[in-house]
Amino acid sequence: MSQAYTAMALQTRCFAVNRLSTEDARDKINANIDRVGRHIRGAKGFVGPGVKLVVLPEYFLTGFPMGESFAHWQQKACIIPEGKEYALLGRIAQDNGIYLSGNLYELDDHFPGLYFQTSFILDDTGNCIHRYRRLVSMFAPTPHDVLDKYLDIYGLEGLFPVAQTPLGNLATIASEEILYPEIARALGMQGAEVFLHSSSEVGAPNLTPKDIAKRARAQENLAYVVSANSAGIADIDFPAESTDGLSKLVNFKGEVMIEAAMGESMVANSEIDLAALRRYRNKPGMGNLLSRQRNELFVPFYKQEVYPANTMLNENGDMKTVERSHFMQTQSDTIARLRKTGVIKE
Repeated sequence: MSQAYTAMALQTRCFAVNRLSTEDARDKINANIDRVGRHIRGAKGFVGPGVKLVVLPEYFLTGFPMGESFAHWQQKACIIPEGKEYALLGRIAQDNGIYLSGNLYELDDHFPGLYFQTSFILDDTGNCIHRYRRLVSMFAPTPHDVLDKYLDIYGLEGLFPVAQTPLGNLATIASEEILYPEIARALGMQGAEVFLHSSSEVGAPNLTPKDIAKRARAQENLAYVVSANSAGIADIDFPAESTDGLSKLVNFKGEVMIEAAMGESMVANSEIDLAALRRYRNKPGMGNLLSRQRNELFVPFYKQEVYPANTMLNENGDMKTVERSHFMQTQSDTIARLRKTGVIKE
């Protein structure tokens, strides 16, 4: 067990495939993987052999869909769990002796017609040891939208996986899900010690909601957060540097250890001290928030339905076809129901 090692939130530029044909998009995906590999090799060579964990930003492989149908995005930008893209990324992890985490769009044979935004961890032999599908998304399908069928196939552990590794108990949090404390708590209650956060978020000189949340999730769960933001997104129809900066490592007391400025950067790297974290978790006191949870108090409130599950399954439990407008309509219906029950006011 490595009690201390260096983790890096690699702030690299993302190159989108939206304007490309399917064939050209696949070539761009390969080029993006090659570019990330060169960045990792150079960054580890500069920082040193102690780098054992690298987190990539959200959208590093393809960018995100802007108007493409589910079917079009599947063809252009999604990969399969056994595909060559994972093999190429695995080779990067193996060649550099690192654990590698990132976020991409992935297909699943159990859910034809859908894709899931997936956070992964590859170990230092190149094998995928962790796969988490984003549970809260505004305009993309999630396991929650097909929950009953998803649980039948993968079980509860498929919703909130935690990987036990020589680098500690690792878990992933996707993008804006850092804003939802329940997700981090579910992972923390399964022993997660390091949250790997692939993000593509607003770069700003003041504290942003996600940036506040990184500190909060770390302190609440006595866990490290390694958060990688994109250094801009190129080749897409919005200002490229809207998402830039703020990649950082936060320690288990909620303190920022290191932070990158704007632009492509390997600056966000620091030591993860598992021994210190475990000593703190084992010490009684007011600061040991993980041991002071009184979860039974909150069960009745979390049983209340807000955003409904299974909205992409029909009455027989089979998948049904929807348009992207489905997600906005479902949210509008949810707001109306919350007004009716008095949770929110007109």
